[in-house]
Amino acid sequence: MRLTEFMRDRLTAYLIYAITWVLVLIFLFAFHVPAEAVIIVSILVLLGAVAAELWAFLRKRSYYDKLVSDLSQLDKKYLLSEMLDEPEFLDGHILYEAIREADKSMCEHIAEYRRESSDFREYIELWVHEIKLPVAGLQLMCHNDGNTRYNEQLRRIDEYIENVLYYARSGSAEKDYIIKPVSLKRTFGEIAVRNREELQERGISLSTSDLEAEVMTDGKWLSFILGQLMSNSLKYGATEIIVTGEDFPDRTVLHFRDNGIGIPESDLPQIFEKSFTGENGRTHNKSTGMGLYIVKKLCDRLGHTVEASSVQGEFTEISITFGKNELYKFE
Repeated sequence: MRLTEFMRDRLTAYLIYAITWVLVLIFLFAFHVPAEAVIIVSILVLLGAVAAELWAFLRKRSYYDKLVSDLSQLDKKYLLSEMLDEPEFLDGHILYEAIREADKSMCEHIAEYRRESSDFREYIELWVHEIKLPVAGLQLMCHNDGNTRYNEQLRRIDEYIENVLYYARSGSAEKDYIIKPVSLKRTFGEIAVRNREELQERGISLSTSDLEAEVMTDGKWLSFILGQLMSNSLKYGATEIIVTGEDFPDRTVLHFRDNGIGIPESDLPQIFEKSFTGENGRTHNKSTGMGLYIVKKLCDRLGHTVEASSVQGEFTEISITFGKNELYKFE
């Protein structure tokens, strides 16, 4: 707060004071009060008014400058009320109480929203587990009857159900993870076996190299991530999939590459955004734009880095970097 700003805000009050003092002077001169007395009284009143205004300015400036400084340094602005001290002047006290009440109301609404969100997530998880039973039953029936016509559609249904489950859990991955050494070779091998029939039916070549390294991650989440990358390769016309690993002193990098339709250069910066389908999404109606979004979200939660490179019509490569000897922190 600046003195000029404070005085500009007080101009109406100063105008009222001036008019009042002019009327007082008229009254004093009407009663023939000596000029010396009028001057002395005027000086005393002026000094008192200046002192009062200066005192009010200084204590308000100290409070409001601290308020603005605290607000600018906070990443989460809604925590401002926790930083405020209760002021000694009335309008500051009113502001203080208003901010406290607003913060209290916000916290109550957030708590209510979290309860509703938690209830909905629990319902989704329960629904997913229940719906998996009839899907698994249909897959078993098809296998027993030797009927493979519906296997691909059932696999897709199961995949979409998995997406729902992992998306529901991705906001609170820290409650459902176990960080430990996980074999890249074993994890990807499970994904390959799971998709073996479709890979063989489509004549897709699959090769791996240098996957002997173990990475610090959650095996279940990594399995979903790799399964989603495999699904994208199958969805977008790949005839060859190459998975390789690179082991460095401070990190391990997994490269998942296919020779599918590729991603336009203009779409690359946005492919990890929620519901973004891009040019390929308009030509492939099966695209939802959620798969890579969930992959990115899970990687962020687990402390991994995921990047994409592609040339349209040639290849797409997704690289996941696993750190070594790092503390994983979850927000």
